[in-house]
Amino acid sequence: MLVTFKSTATESITMFGDVAVQLIRMMGSSGKVPSALGAEDVAGALRQLETGIERARVQAHSAPAAPAAMNEDWGSDDQKDDEREREPPVDLPTRAVPLISLLKRAAAAHAEVMWS
Repeated sequence: MLVTFKSTATESITMFGDVAVQLIRMMGSSGKVPSALGAEDVAGALRQLETGIERARVQAHSAPAAPAAMNEDWGSDDQKDDEREREPPVDLPTRAVPLISLLKRAAAAHAEVMWS
């Protein structure tokens, strides 16, 4: 599922549904899709989202490092290459950047934000 965020103050953005719902909940909303924020609610939702994202950053940086593997035997050289080539996942604070930008512009323009 994809979720598209729209506002009359800015262009729309689309993101994966699971990430979008998580961010919507961080804004203090129920997580329902579709839904919306009235113009008067956008600034408060932005503050809540920024606070939640900052908490996520702190938790990510305070998590203990993974212990070294006890046995690093690989099934094959191909498997080893596959593991090395895998890109790290994109973290939630990074995924939130476009939505935070949209909310800031909507708050400045006193515009509503909708998602579907």
